Amino acid sequence: MKEIIKQYIEASPEKMISYAEYMELALYHPEAGYYIKERKKIGKEGDFYTSSNVADVFGKLIGKWYAKNAKALCLPPSVCEIGAGNGRFARAFIQGWNEVNEETLCYWIVEASPYHRKLQTAELNGLDVDILYGDAFENTGMKQGLVFSNELFDAFPVHVIEKCESVVNEVFVRYENGQLEEVMIPVVNEKIKAFIKDQGIELAEGQRIEIPLSYEPFIKSISENMAKGIMLSVDYGYTKEEWKHPARRRGSLRGYYQHQMHHDVLQYPGEMDLTSHVHFDALKFIGEKYGLSFLQKMRQDEFLMAAGILEELAEHNDPNPFSEASKRNRAIRSLILPGGISQSFHVIVQAKGMGGLDGKLF
Repeated sequence: MKEIIKQYIEASPEKMISYAEYMELALYHPEAGYYIKERKKIGKEGDFYTSSNVADVFGKLIGKWYAKNAKALCLPPSVCEIGAGNGRFARAFIQGWNEVNEETLCYWIVEASPYHRKLQTAELNGLDVDILYGDAFENTGMKQGLVFSNELFDAFPVHVIEKCESVVNEVFVRYENGQLEEVMIPVVNEKIKAFIKDQGIELAEGQRIEIPLSYEPFIKSISENMAKGIMLSVDYGYTKEEWKHPARRRGSLRGYYQHQMHHDVLQYPGEMDLTSHVHFDALKFIGEKYGLSFLQKMRQDEFLMAAGILEELAEHNDPNPFSEASKRNRAIRSLILPGGISQSFHVIVQAKGMGGLDGKLF
């Protein structure tokens, strides 16, 4: 992967590439990209965990939540999951749906990785559901229903800017003396300038932040191709005010390799997951720009509580700690207790063509 990036840099007119280009190559190169290669990324043998892999109850509960809302809001039994990983969330969601709604579910998956598609096919084999694939949301043909993603936006390629000596610079990547290294030049990208203006970003001296220009074409495509439905995005991130905290002055771009966090994201290209915190206000702003109404932003544990996760607890204590009931109860507690995984995540709910929905989703 490093050699591919080197060649890409040397072929560029300026002999450097943006961080967005670097991440696109490192994560999504069709042969050597991290998410494309055949290797485990999620779980003990991978580099990170997700809520859906900590507990199946996460996907099952959201499946039940949508099954109830689909009936109440006259939405069809159609779901599109974007970036479905190993397929465990999809399997749990379908099981939850089937417990509440008798209609046959049409489950679209937008997945770029052939390796993940293979895992998903094995995971979902035998379920009573129509599984369909698309390369992008606009290619699914789904016009109504639920669009879901879990830890999707945090993996979008981002540009990086930093204020140095009162000048706002973009941080680029070049190849020097056999190494990948950073170089800064004053921002010239008009889209970056527009994002800074639209989001009211004011950097302190020495502050660095990521600029996710890739949000806009993605959200625009979903809104333009969905006539009626709900978009549910689960991710970690900050509001504009939270970005100002001194602890975030060096930005949030990180790498995860074998469950260890790395601040130097230029090491292990193609072998390490790269991630940055989501700009929640930008998701809201861009969504509304293209007709997606913002409904709610809730912490994940608050969303799960409102959706009825306590009803999933077994009614009795099983003395056997290895029983399915005991394992399910422990998983539920890990999702809702203070300090658990859910307190780091938020659920963003947006809607298209649904009118006023305040208070109607729970």
